[in-house]
Amino acid sequence: MKNINLVTSIPGPKAKEIIARRTAATPAGLAKSTEIVVEKAQGALVWDVDGNQLLDFAGGIGMLNLGHRPEAVVQAIHKQADQYLHSCALVTTFEPYVELAELLNKVTPGDFPKKTLLAGSGSEAVENAVQIARYYTKRPAVICFEGGYHGRTHLTLSLTSKYGLFKKGFGSMSSDIYRLPVPNLYRIPAGMTEDEYLHFSIQQLENALIAQVDPEALAAILIEPVLGEAGFIPVPPLFLQKIREICTRTGAIMIADEVQCGSGRTGRFCAIEHSGVIPDMVVLAKSMGAGMPISATIGRAEIMDAVHLGGVGGTYGGSPVAAVAAIEAVKQLSSPAFLSQSTRFGEKIEALMAPWVSKYPCVGDVRGMGAMRLVEFVKDKKTKEPDPGIALEIIKEAVSNGIILIRAGLYSNCIRLLPPIVMTDDQLEEGLSVLENAIANKSFAAV
Repeated sequence: MKNINLVTSIPGPKAKEIIARRTAATPAGLAKSTEIVVEKAQGALVWDVDGNQLLDFAGGIGMLNLGHRPEAVVQAIHKQADQYLHSCALVTTFEPYVELAELLNKVTPGDFPKKTLLAGSGSEAVENAVQIARYYTKRPAVICFEGGYHGRTHLTLSLTSKYGLFKKGFGSMSSDIYRLPVPNLYRIPAGMTEDEYLHFSIQQLENALIAQVDPEALAAILIEPVLGEAGFIPVPPLFLQKIREICTRTGAIMIADEVQCGSGRTGRFCAIEHSGVIPDMVVLAKSMGAGMPISATIGRAEIMDAVHLGGVGGTYGGSPVAAVAAIEAVKQLSSPAFLSQSTRFGEKIEALMAPWVSKYPCVGDVRGMGAMRLVEFVKDKKTKEPDPGIALEIIKEAVSNGIILIRAGLYSNCIRLLPPIVMTDDQLEEGLSVLENAIANKSFAAV
């Protein structure tokens, strides 16, 4: 192997010591998908505290499209840290906030005047989008979708699906939220063709405006163009087009949550661009900051300007250090060269993974868009009964052999791949070989 170099088991002795300290010092609910303790990282490579060299296929859950420590980003952070760290956009003006807003207004879809509000996390950005949409429309209701993940604040947790993992035990949720099914073309109901299922799903959108929510009360429809936590489900363009048509007709705001699927991951800067649909608002975070905590809500200027003076903002929103990192990251992530690289990278992943469906009994589907790819594991290919157990076993074996992975899927039966797009071909091939070996071992052991 050229890139993976293991000198101890995973976790090694130093890692075990730090993990024990973590267990003692932090809440039990703070989960971790691996037993890896990081010492340093560069590009697609991670070194742990015991000297093991690993390949990162999780990318901080989609935070590292440019890889670990991209040079231009690191230099911008150093330069900004030598000038000033923070002064708060609610108190003073600093150019990095303005420059980043100008850049995001330019690169996000829509040929109309836009404005950008910066915050510290994806949850904050989604919450800002919904609150601004409600303010602008003077309406309360929001439609979201099954399987969607939008954050952990009270409002965004209310919008998030996958009840047992994210919402269980946290009490009552926010009101005026209506959750609808989204078409998952891997799980088409028995007796329906793909076309019939898609058109039925579209009809359900219209039906909801009669059965669930008054169109005159609808403030926004919020959707991930590729559902992340749900299992990398690309939303069919016809479905997105119907959402756009409903929003235009009713005066509601269409919000694209691009936190995980955006920032060049799918071969376009925003994943919704593949459909030709132009949303009213876009939410970005994760890779936009190349590892720094920053997010953005970008929308039509008249919508963003609706809120009264002092009605939006926060202490850390648009931190100068994070903003300069994001400026350098967005310049690269939106460039034709990077987007071409992302497309090619995604095609290579797809070509390497596609044979797994026919080769391994436990692999039900491999899917995604661009460099956002996933494997779904099932107990039976015909019934498609989810198998979360084997997914977890495969992750454990693959991690022990040198690659960093995380699960996904409404049933937690999928492994998602969000490797840095700067990963080399030999790194990609080596890492996928490790994953495939783990799948083969567990798949045939289960037969």
